[in-house]
Amino acid sequence: MHDDNLSADRPTFVSHLECSMTGERYEADQLHGLSRVGRPLLVRYDLDGVRAALTPADLAARPADLWKYRELLPVRRTANIVSLGETATPIVPLENEPGNVWVKDEGRLPTGSFKARGLVMAIAMAKELGVATIAMPTNGNAGAAAAAYAARAGIEAVIFCPDDTPEINVREIAAQGARVYRVNGLIDDCGKLVGAGKEARGWFDLSTLKEPYRIEGKKTMGLELAEQLGWELPDAIFYPTGGGTGLIGMWKAFDEMEALGWIGSKRPRMYAVQAEGCAPIVRAFEAGERHAVRWEDAHTVAAGIRVPQAVGDFLILDAVRASGGKALAVSDAALMQAVAEAGTQDGLLLCPEGGATLAAYRDALASGLVDAEERVVLFNCATGLKYPLADASRFLDRNAAIDWASL
Repeated sequence: MHDDNLSADRPTFVSHLECSMTGERYEADQLHGLSRVGRPLLVRYDLDGVRAALTPADLAARPADLWKYRELLPVRRTANIVSLGETATPIVPLENEPGNVWVKDEGRLPTGSFKARGLVMAIAMAKELGVATIAMPTNGNAGAAAAAYAARAGIEAVIFCPDDTPEINVREIAAQGARVYRVNGLIDDCGKLVGAGKEARGWFDLSTLKEPYRIEGKKTMGLELAEQLGWELPDAIFYPTGGGTGLIGMWKAFDEMEALGWIGSKRPRMYAVQAEGCAPIVRAFEAGERHAVRWEDAHTVAAGIRVPQAVGDFLILDAVRASGGKALAVSDAALMQAVAEAGTQDGLLLCPEGGATLAAYRDALASGLVDAEERVVLFNCATGLKYPLADASRFLDRNAAIDWASL
């Protein structure tokens, strides 16, 4: 099927990049990592130009995928777009949970997780800017998305993951053409190897927030959510938070949409959800700090949020506080119970990180942080099929007499 979203040349509106900490300007269309002060760079747009070129009605007429927001994305040349079919993800009600709660199920994306949004944009821009080899650390899903899109773009990918990364993720990364290495350590230890390889081999570091474009891909969650809800944002969003790129990206998208006149000033309360065994953002939030120190001995079954230290910590905390939200931690037992019950009660197979948002929502509802009538959206960041499932086998011997009454 011919997709005009991908083939049509459209005007682009990137004006410059700027340091998220100091506001220092950087030239667009050049290869950048972190800013001079070691902080993430943010892409800025000529929003007056976007307003004149694009309306919500225009968007409604386009195919329902990530690339429909092309005027608010950084790729200049259509020829540099890479795609594996980044469809809009559904918002599914949890009908057997109390309250008015919905799940945005990101597991429907290519490679089965929301990492596809960020990595398709980062890889497309790497292609546009002439990168030959990318390297990155991963707890699993990001590496899989990077490997898939790098293969599509003809870029070499080198991926480092902690040695206890789920086997399915390691095999998935290798199956999509990347060189993948297990590391005796956590994701930030893997990141140090990427940094060393950048110096020694000239790899481009595609780590979370160490290049400007993963945020731009992830912000499409905010654009898509607003459009799906008729340009009226929900009252609260619960987001599984490791590196926090998606939370930061959505907050950026909300500001851009307001500047375009597509939404008003209302913002959802942003709840950054972490696991009790790795909760640096929660600790910093509760202490009133703007930066989060490294969490030692990080451990949780929800590997995607096992990030001991995030380079964008202050951006996460700023958004949570500005929204009137909170950083919340849940136990592994609670998040796995939520996974089990969402499956058996509502037929939705959440990943552990998605289960963490449901567990946090239940706690927030019980404590009065959210009201039952408020519209709440939880982000399920990956399909539960990529994670170990409980043993459910019940053996029947075809040669034996079956007691049908017991079945």
